[in-house]
Amino acid sequence: MSTPGSPPDRGRPSQRLRTSGADAPRPVYSTGGIAAATAAGLGLAVIITLAIIGWVAAPHDAFGEEIVDILQGAVLAWLVGHHVSFSVPDGQIALLPLGLVLVPGLLLYRSGRWLARSCSIPRLRYVYRAALAIAGPYAAIAGTLALLARTETVEPSMPRALVMGFVIAFLSGGLGALRQLMLDKGVAARDLLDLMPARSRSLLVGMLVSTGTLLLGGLLLFLVALAINLPEAVETTRALRPGLVGGVLLLVVQLAYLPNAVVFSLCYALGPGFAVGTGTVVAPMGVSAGALPMLPMLAAVPENGAAPVASLIALAVPFVAGAMGGVLTQRSAPDVVSEAAPLWGFVCGVTTGMLCAALAEVAGGPLGGERLSEVGPSAWQVGLVAALEVGVAAAVAAWTANWWYTRGRRPVRSRPAPRKEPEARPEPKPRPEPRLPTDVPVGEGLATVTPLRRREDGDSPSSPGQDGREDTGRADRAAERAERRRARRELRERRREERRARRAEGGRWWRRGSVEDEESEELYGITYEAAPGDTDAPRG
Repeated sequence: MSTPGSPPDRGRPSQRLRTSGADAPRPVYSTGGIAAATAAGLGLAVIITLAIIGWVAAPHDAFGEEIVDILQGAVLAWLVGHHVSFSVPDGQIALLPLGLVLVPGLLLYRSGRWLARSCSIPRLRYVYRAALAIAGPYAAIAGTLALLARTETVEPSMPRALVMGFVIAFLSGGLGALRQLMLDKGVAARDLLDLMPARSRSLLVGMLVSTGTLLLGGLLLFLVALAINLPEAVETTRALRPGLVGGVLLLVVQLAYLPNAVVFSLCYALGPGFAVGTGTVVAPMGVSAGALPMLPMLAAVPENGAAPVASLIALAVPFVAGAMGGVLTQRSAPDVVSEAAPLWGFVCGVTTGMLCAALAEVAGGPLGGERLSEVGPSAWQVGLVAALEVGVAAAVAAWTANWWYTRGRRPVRSRPAPRKEPEARPEPKPRPEPRLPTDVPVGEGLATVTPLRRREDGDSPSSPGQDGREDTGRADRAAERAERRRARRELRERRREERRARRAEGGRWWRRGSVEDEESEELYGITYEAAPGDTDAPRG
């Protein structure tokens, strides 16, 4: 920085050293590439470690002969963790564990926080730059690994690898950067929600609460069903004989598929249910399932026939979720018009149905060919039923909650104020009588001379519409008129004295008359009085 009296700053050594120090902010996009590569490398390291542990626990040949297969299997497992489907000779495998998405999600979240600490992000609205800086390189890494993991029997979907890698990195990395900036700037999550419009915020909260209630109901339904059929799950585990290490890996796989099972149970509670193969259905209306894979957690699936009576209690979960969502939708943004509350409640149900349809789409998928080519719920059926059930319950609850919140805020109609009586008009002030000269004959004989008042400058005739109220300038105008009248009276007195003086001196008559006519300013009215007989009779 230079001042007017000093030479321009051309980069002193101390400033160059300060700029190139370790505390200087790094460029966002290059640092995002480093963060993406770090997250991908750590994820691959975890997957390779688990793959080696599984290889050690299982019968195997020499390590050198199977190293390529181990690495390819680890890369394929990494892609599966990003929900990337792949093709096999018999069909396609898209029923992937949703729980594995948590591993890359946590790593990317950590990378996003590191990026926010290392780079200069001035405001919260620029978080998308950090998310894009991580998502772009991460998607490129996922696409490259999809090409490297291809074999003659397994072919990962490269377009899905690009899309899912970008989406997961954008959401997780952006959330981590946002969280770090909020901590640095001291911004609470509630303050961040307050930046949204009231109606959008209320709909978001209602949708999340409704969906969370549905997921919680699905989790309870699955755990209860598994607890009832726990002996069958134990028998399946003994039949597999996984051993100690294999048992741990089997438990990890089942935990990874737990989110899928929760979504399946949610679809069961909604009504459409789900399929476990071609021509099968597991729904409250009945169960028709064939032979299932030997996985202990599948013991929660009911036996063929009528659905268990206890499981029908789960049909109340969508209505409870809709009621909670409708109440919270109107809690922060009550409507003055009561007819609008059910509409917003139904909108909350529609958005919840759309989110449930997306969850059903990613939770299911084919598991090979032939019989297991259809596994999971129907996304459009789940979305439609959830929108109707949750929407109707949310509409009723929203109307009730809106009435409850606004019952004490109804505007009270005020009575019209009584009309004020018009004020009495003030009595007009008496006009001062004009002062007459001494030589004016008044009331002598039959002729009566009455002086006529001359209209002063600024006077206006009174109109019947005037109410007699004086404004602020009337007193000043009255004072000016009185001053002018006094000046004119003085002038008339002086001129009258002058005329008397001329008469006494014997002035000429024509001059005297001209002067009198010129100086005469007063006006008089003459009234004659006559007897009735002296008047002229009208002529026939």
